[in-house]
Amino acid sequence: MKKFLLSVLTVLLVISMAGCSKDNNNNNGSKEFESNELYVFNWGEYIDEENIKKFEAKYGVRVYYKTFDSNEEMYTAVVGGDKYDIIVPSDYMVERMIKEKMIQPLDLSLITNIGALAEGVKSPDYDPKHEYSVPYFQGSVGIAYDKNKVSLEELEEKGWSILADPKYAGEVYMYDADRDNFLPALKALGYSVNTTSTKEIEDAYQWLLKQKQDVKPDWVNDIINDYMIGTDGVSDKALAVVYSGAATYIISENENVGYYEPKQGTNVWGDAMCIPTTCTNVKLAHAWINFMLEEEVAEANSLWVGYTSSVQAVIDKLSGEGGDFYGIESYTPRVGYPKDEEYHDDVTLDDGTKLKTKLAELGVKVK
Repeated sequence: MKKFLLSVLTVLLVISMAGCSKDNNNNNGSKEFESNELYVFNWGEYIDEENIKKFEAKYGVRVYYKTFDSNEEMYTAVVGGDKYDIIVPSDYMVERMIKEKMIQPLDLSLITNIGALAEGVKSPDYDPKHEYSVPYFQGSVGIAYDKNKVSLEELEEKGWSILADPKYAGEVYMYDADRDNFLPALKALGYSVNTTSTKEIEDAYQWLLKQKQDVKPDWVNDIINDYMIGTDGVSDKALAVVYSGAATYIISENENVGYYEPKQGTNVWGDAMCIPTTCTNVKLAHAWINFMLEEEVAEANSLWVGYTSSVQAVIDKLSGEGGDFYGIESYTPRVGYPKDEEYHDDVTLDDGTKLKTKLAELGVKVK
């Protein structure tokens, strides 16, 4: 049975971290590795558990798997001394950790499956040559809408501005993450999501303030999935800002919901597998990355999570006729659209201080 990213994050095989240390040399598995223990730090509900067991069986090792809820939580843990063999940060966090020398260069000769990567994830802005990272999942931010309440034609006409239309007062969900809350406002105003302009950030804040007054949106977290699935094919609200993988899950449960990426552009993102500089079981970490790119493994993960695979053959199979995600537009986010942007680290928005302060003034509780 397929399982997608659910509203309640479940910790998979969570074990108190002893860390990836040089003391872990009790290798009873393959002698080619420094240790028979691998410590992985990944997002919640972001892997098919059976793949962990298959990896352990294939290499004769033990995997200790722990999850996090945000890039900042992961970053703080690593900075604080927690040691892992594999971490899975998002694009802008990969960029930051490269600059701060927190992740080590990869030996691509050990990642023989890298040629399986989809065109949409090759050569990302944050690591063009895959020197430090290998894509794991990809996606976008868009608008989930109840087709019984909102027409595609209206979405195409208004784009992100529809979220501030008084017509939909009480009918809008926003996501409680600082950058993703500012994204609709910035794009509706024609600004970059990576703006460093104090004026543009202030303009976006005023847009959100007016939206609050006119529309009274609800700011929620992953529970948004259940709300948009709704009851008897009717969503609790007409519109919601969602991640594409969440939309895939919602649409699979409620065919009356659609997914739209506004023409003003959006955030396209990628999460990538990286090896921290503190890791000492480097060869086994490379084996994990390579294993996750195997077609059968990547397919199982994508079916479980609902996000777009980084492996082209998996995308083609699952989105093609007869595939589990056939006809679900959110599974295949657009590629190469000039107004779409990755988040970058070196921008005023990223430290979150100003955004969190302003969102707090709006009554938004962000992670």
